Amino acid sequence: MSHSIYRTKKITNLFTVAFYNLENLFDIHNDPKIRDTDFLPNSEKNWHIKRYEKKIFKLGTTISNIGFARSGKSPVLVGVAEIENRQVLEDLIHSKHLKNKSYDIVHYDSPDERGIDVALLYQKNHFTVLHSESIPVYITEPNGERDYTRDILWVEGMMHNEKMHILVNHWPSRRDDARASEYKRIIAAERNRELITQILEEDPHAKIIIMGDFNDDPSNTSIKKHLIGPELFNPMERLHTRHQGSLSYRDRWNLFDQIIFSHNFHQYKKDTHTFSDAKIFDKDFLRQHKGRYKGTPFRTYVGKKYHGGYSDHFPVFVQLKLNS
Repeated sequence: MSHSIYRTKKITNLFTVAFYNLENLFDIHNDPKIRDTDFLPNSEKNWHIKRYEKKIFKLGTTISNIGFARSGKSPVLVGVAEIENRQVLEDLIHSKHLKNKSYDIVHYDSPDERGIDVALLYQKNHFTVLHSESIPVYITEPNGERDYTRDILWVEGMMHNEKMHILVNHWPSRRDDARASEYKRIIAAERNRELITQILEEDPHAKIIIMGDFNDDPSNTSIKKHLIGPELFNPMERLHTRHQGSLSYRDRWNLFDQIIFSHNFHQYKKDTHTFSDAKIFDKDFLRQHKGRYKGTPFRTYVGKKYHGGYSDHFPVFVQLKLNS
């Protein structure tokens, strides 16, 4: 996949912010501290170096193309989920299509039981990190035990000359039952709200971007009632239709992957960024081309069966215009 397929005129003051769930980006080495036994060379999934390298190459190809059609460049910021550790991110940013893009990494190990984390990739020539921290989300199971889920990654930085706060999320899954696990996602939403309130108390004009795999759609209670406040706008709401989403489950499209931001991205001011557009990056090369999953994301695995694709999620992105 080369950039030459896109011939449209590029808008040079347009910058892309993306989010991508990378579908179990594990290395091939056993880490006794986490449950990574499915992703080892001797596992049922037979996860070996060739498969790993192929996935890294494919993910790098995808990321380099997100938002390229209009902006002529790869994304400035990419929030990612379902990564095992920092090393897989190092391999990713040094892969063929990303190695010359000056990406760096913000990553912390989460207490998640499966050992998967969130992280932020950023282009050093467009974004400078001022502060970052990992914010734990405390969830208790009905039996009183703690449910260890992914932390929220909070990154404060300068995009060009404008300060922004980025919150990267991966909320508890619906694996057992969407309704039974809903309270967990509401707790994660409320933790984000606390953070947003704290940020706005220190700076009422703060520009905030919340991104992630929320394991809920834009219309679900956790997002609608517990995350979105009067200062936030969700451009993903209009993108979710019966025929379009970022992942497909049982023949139904969901848009769990979202990028939400503060309303001040709608205000025009010199040397600041304003919202231009929001999209699902669902190009043909990322889709399954035949069989019962035709049109849905071309996955690496379906159950234990290796398909050799990219991810079971499409990336999502927003584009911001830098006003001169």
